Amino acid sequence: MAAVALKNQLNAHIASMFAAGFLDKQFQELQMLQDDGSSPGFVSEVVGLFIDDAEKITGLIAGLLDQPVVDFDKVDALVHQLKGSSASVGAQRVKLSCEQFHSYYEAKNRDGCVMALALLRNEFYDSRSKFQTMFQLEQQIEACS
Repeated sequence: MAAVALKNQLNAHIASMFAAGFLDKQFQELQMLQDDGSSPGFVSEVVGLFIDDAEKITGLIAGLLDQPVVDFDKVDALVHQLKGSSASVGAQRVKLSCEQFHSYYEAKNRDGCVMALALLRNEFYDSRSKFQTMFQLEQQIEACS
């Protein structure tokens, strides 16, 4: 019975992530791949890799923006990489933040890039927190099985 309550809580959590714009339909695609039964834990593994990569990428971007001369081409490449990985897991708010970042590095506007990075990091940290709650619920459900 506890597993049923936890599953309901997990489903409500994921639904709230969709309603708040944290997730898009790509996340549902990942869930469907997992739900075929052959890959339990697939979503958690893929999202976990995204979280690890996003942490590294945002740190690299911050390092580039701290340099006396900013290599905006490298900033562009890293933001593009993060946009792709966020899109692949359905992390919609992170992806949208990457899209907003574009005009600042294209204009070679360091201050704008610093501001965009702060926004991007906030969206990433919020998304990571939501994903971590999802992982914890999944682990609790598995422990009940």
